[in-house]
Amino acid sequence: MTEQAFYPQVLPPWVRSLAAGVPEAPEGEDPLPYPPLGTVFALSAHLGWAVPPRPFELLFGRDENNVNIPLGVTDDRISRCHGRLICHGSEWTIRNEGRLPMLFPGDTMLLRGQERLVQDAYTPVYIGNPREEVHFLEVRVIGGKRPDGEATPEDETAVPVVHKLSRTERLVIASLAQRYLRGLAHPQPVSWKHVAEDMKSLPGLQDRDWNERTVARVVASVRERLSAPGYKHRVYGLRRSEVFGEPLGNALNDNLIRALLQSTTITPGDIEPFDRVEKRTADAD
Repeated sequence: MTEQAFYPQVLPPWVRSLAAGVPEAPEGEDPLPYPPLGTVFALSAHLGWAVPPRPFELLFGRDENNVNIPLGVTDDRISRCHGRLICHGSEWTIRNEGRLPMLFPGDTMLLRGQERLVQDAYTPVYIGNPREEVHFLEVRVIGGKRPDGEATPEDETAVPVVHKLSRTERLVIASLAQRYLRGLAHPQPVSWKHVAEDMKSLPGLQDRDWNERTVARVVASVRERLSAPGYKHRVYGLRRSEVFGEPLGNALNDNLIRALLQSTTITPGDIEPFDRVEKRTADAD
């Protein structure tokens, strides 16, 4: 399929996440056309769009009838048009036009009236009060270089190396990393006690004696596996000998969490099991 065949379009409902790359169509569904370099994909909980590089603006916010991508439609803290993605030639920027700041990985913040370049690959954007409700916009820009500027439709879109985690490891680390996954400013890992209580609350896991030592061992095992010299995609900064200063424990876990976020091994969807438990508890009270 040629680049000319890709036009601005609403993403089909089967596109649920952009964290691991542009998804392939499930069986029986029409695949997306091949995206040329510079194409932006943007997805909220309500709707997504894909737009090739051309003069274009994607609006997102609460007013679902007058924006391209509805976001936080029942939350009056979200502005009617909270922001926009703007194509400048072959580059995209994101501009904040709402009252609430936009939060990005690495504790960076975009305030009202500010604009920043959207980097190639994956950018999660969080909007809302972390103490109440946070809304999530996924943005992915298809980047890279072609020899002599020529596009090759057969090329695959490069995606980060995703580390394998067992279901239990994923849940423990998602709990440990929940402040990062919720887009809180200056996040730190939660306490072992907090993680143990979260694990006790999940159905189907009560047969294990969850305590501070149990969850610490699970996390230490993941750090050891990902930092092993023989591991093909070894992650540095997960061993005591590779980190300087105190306290070491938080530094090692912070490095682990950031590595798993950057590789899209863990995503905001991983904290949904804990949110469901919290909602059921609140509804029962």
